[in-house]
Amino acid sequence: MDDLPIGRRVAYWRGRRKMSQQVFADRLGKSKSWVDKVERGVRRLDKFSVVYEIADILQVDVQLLLGKDPERRTDALNCIDQVEVEEIRAALERYDSMSAYFDAAPYPPPLADMRKAVSHAWLTYQYGRYGMLTRALPKLLRDAQAADAGYGADQAREAAHLLGQVYQIASSVLRKLGECDLAWLAADRSMAVAQRADDPLLAGIATTRVCNALVAMGRPRPALELNVRIANRLAPGGGNDVTPERLSVYGMLLLQGAMAAARIGDSATVDDLLSGAKEAATLLGGDQNHYWTSFGPTNLELHRAAAAVELGDGGRAVETHHRIADPAFNALLPERRAHHLLDIARGFAQIGDVANAGEMLLRGDRLAPSEIRCRPIAHEVMSDVLRRTRGAPPPPIAELAEHMGVGV
Repeated sequence: MDDLPIGRRVAYWRGRRKMSQQVFADRLGKSKSWVDKVERGVRRLDKFSVVYEIADILQVDVQLLLGKDPERRTDALNCIDQVEVEEIRAALERYDSMSAYFDAAPYPPPLADMRKAVSHAWLTYQYGRYGMLTRALPKLLRDAQAADAGYGADQAREAAHLLGQVYQIASSVLRKLGECDLAWLAADRSMAVAQRADDPLLAGIATTRVCNALVAMGRPRPALELNVRIANRLAPGGGNDVTPERLSVYGMLLLQGAMAAARIGDSATVDDLLSGAKEAATLLGGDQNHYWTSFGPTNLELHRAAAAVELGDGGRAVETHHRIADPAFNALLPERRAHHLLDIARGFAQIGDVANAGEMLLRGDRLAPSEIRCRPIAHEVMSDVLRRTRGAPPPPIAELAEHMGVGV
């Protein structure tokens, strides 16, 4: 991004703000032709007053337009910025279903279109394309809310189901990007909508999103208690069926409970919950993606390693990592693999092996750049690697650190 001409940077941020050339020109008091020439590099931007005005309209740091370092570099174009956070917040603050209770509901989008959009959003998340996802989320949230408010009894359950999924997607990506309060709000909304969708499994997986947000907010104990309580209600057997879907949701509840227990430092509970999840994974028989969980034997081992890191046992995490078979690991979607490599980078750092910690960050960046460049925890690991590296860091590490905006 820094190497682009200023006109190209203007075009990029205008597009990111979903602003046409005509709208941008009107706000700037220029012609559309003037804007087009600037963006194509035909006309130079040589007045600082105009550059500052453009930055104000586009709501970006003027240093970004000049190709210099703002407070946080964004040449990794996958990160969210504050304008996009506020757009998502505004979408989450809508109450279409309540308004529809008193007035006519907004015209809802076709459910077939919503199904495709929600599936695409899940895949965008699981491929680690967080910037693309966060820019699409405001419209997706509004459309899903309109569908939930606008359809009658025959289609209301499906509309609620789709809205619940969109809230979960929003919660997951916002938590990764450090927007924990919004992640909790979206997850809480997903639980409420799941009840109207009359789908206990959707409610179960929504519970894991709530608990993840609680852990990120420093509230692991209530997260542990909630995960275990709902897991017990959804456990296969007894009055419950034993389907792949139920096994997947139940298993993920146990895995997220184990992560909350690890944050508390309760290793005995971690082992108990991982043992229960292993039974579910064995019954499931392989790695699957029901309810977008990616649950199965391999994801179990990824969580075993992650829990070890949370417990401060980096050596055990690294040992677990080396036991995972490459074919099974490589079959997982990029977000899962890059997330795991970030966990293992933390594990290597815990045992003082900063060279391998850096290598894990590089591998994760090749898989899903947003998972490494945009997550606050990855920035902490990179900072640790740079601080503890003797002499100058290897060029690939130095380059990645520069893209992340991390210094010693």
